[in-house]
Amino acid sequence: MDNQIVDPALIDVKRLANLLGVSTRHVWRMQDGGAMPKPVRLGGSVRWRLDGNNGIRKWIADGCPSCRNARGAA
Repeated sequence: MDNQIVDPALIDVKRLANLLGVSTRHVWRMQDGGAMPKPVRLGGSVRWRLDGNNGIRKWIADGCPSCRNARGAA
């Protein structure tokens, strides 16, 4: 039986940058600006969901809309 994970549920910034065709620095800028789905924090690691309602694939399929929350001015 093969237990190898073909497509991980969570991806790191390098894989996300490769998927989007941008640099890792650009991913962090988009994240800081609220332009993409929020990541999952696992201790000191940061990962993004690949699939699901808040996943990167859905976000791309929807045309990469801004993910900023309506918040009061900071």
